[in-house]
Amino acid sequence: MKPPILIIITSTVVLGTMIVLFSSHWLMIWIGFEMNMLAIIPILMKKFNPRAMEASTKYFLTQATASMLLMLGIIINLLHSGHWTVSMIPNPIASTVITIALAMKLGLSPFHFWVPEVTQGVPLSSGMILLTWQKIAPLSVLYQISPSINPNLLVAMAATSVLVGGWGGLNQTQLRKILAYSSIAHMGWMAAIMVYNPTLMILNLAIYIMMTLGTFMLFMHSLSTTTLSLSHTWNKLPLTASLILALMLSLGGLPPLSGFIPKWMIIQELTKNDMIVMPTFMAITALLNLYFYMRLTYATALTMFPSANNMKMKWQFESTKKMILLPPLIVASTMLLPLTPLLSIMD
Repeated sequence: MKPPILIIITSTVVLGTMIVLFSSHWLMIWIGFEMNMLAIIPILMKKFNPRAMEASTKYFLTQATASMLLMLGIIINLLHSGHWTVSMIPNPIASTVITIALAMKLGLSPFHFWVPEVTQGVPLSSGMILLTWQKIAPLSVLYQISPSINPNLLVAMAATSVLVGGWGGLNQTQLRKILAYSSIAHMGWMAAIMVYNPTLMILNLAIYIMMTLGTFMLFMHSLSTTTLSLSHTWNKLPLTASLILALMLSLGGLPPLSGFIPKWMIIQELTKNDMIVMPTFMAITALLNLYFYMRLTYATALTMFPSANNMKMKWQFESTKKMILLPPLIVASTMLLPLTPLLSIMD
């Protein structure tokens, strides 16, 4: 894709999300979602092949259905409340329809089927945008309407998302699909806390975005899309391999790393609200995620490639992509735990 076109399309994606973030009018929010959806499709089809085309079509169909449901919910709300302002939604049907539409846009279970398929079909850079930037707009709307969301609906979706996110990634060898299932599980954690403490959802989103961006950038740097190609990293780029190890454990939510902060605070908040079964279930299903991150870690950093590296000539090309933000992202994705008291005061 030519640079001027790419700049125009990317700025439209950014503008669409910004319109959703800063609007207090339902129609403007809907328009923002539409701009964002139509502009992301050429980015998904950057490398034009049948897989990318199929993925983009799947993405378009789900997002268009979600937009239609969102508009239905907005109109039901308009008929009952008489205004377009984003505020408390008095009608439970409107609230439920809008929540389901946003869950479809996010890829929460049971509307998660498109996420692994679309992520697998597009290049790593497009998958990175899909699993990070594209989550901001729907979550911001859920944040605004969180007081009027049905808690039972959201908690049920959260529980199934965490389970699907753990279960689905278990036997995957494709890195993009593993990250897609990881995304579904993280969205489940965010949905679980949405009704009880929406600020914690923002914290979880920020840390999730940093970890996912860092992971995708490392995969792009080492040109890996499967576990097999990732296992060659140790021979070629030992530092990258050890950084992938740290980021994987952080995504799994192990204590000394940043990924532990949102899990810890969400479990604490849910127990404060007299919920015992839900956080216990979520903590147990998080072990499934940890298992497949550990599999990647094992393949990357703990197994040696069978040949001795004594060749004068590199058999694999070095990546020419410059990953500018990688060092700060890796630091933020692994070393934020000491800031937890400060973050808890902000809540």
